[in-house]
Amino acid sequence: MDRKLIKNIEYSTILPLADQVGYQDGQIVSKTLIQNSALSLTLFAFDKGEEISSHKSSGDAMVIALDGVGRITIDGVDYILKAGETIIMPVGKPHAVYAAEQFKMFLVVVF
Repeated sequence: MDRKLIKNIEYSTILPLADQVGYQDGQIVSKTLIQNSALSLTLFAFDKGEEISSHKSSGDAMVIALDGVGRITIDGVDYILKAGETIIMPVGKPHAVYAAEQFKMFLVVVF
């Protein structure tokens, strides 16, 4: 049986990860690659000025910046994240994401 756990992305193909989700004016675009009780993998593309307001997660969340510049706020502290950089948002700490310019990120949450 050929069971695919990861969806919405081609298998056995070299792909630029940042190209797997596109920008749309005035929107946040997301593409879920896997979502289960242990793991969540999601690509995001934020248009400039878009944001995900402060919230808490039930898992540790790692943000990997793929393009542009984002401001990550963790427990009231702002961090500027640029393409190629990563930051961990710890479980239970309030966090938010703001696109200072167009911003793409890969979000890995481990529950």
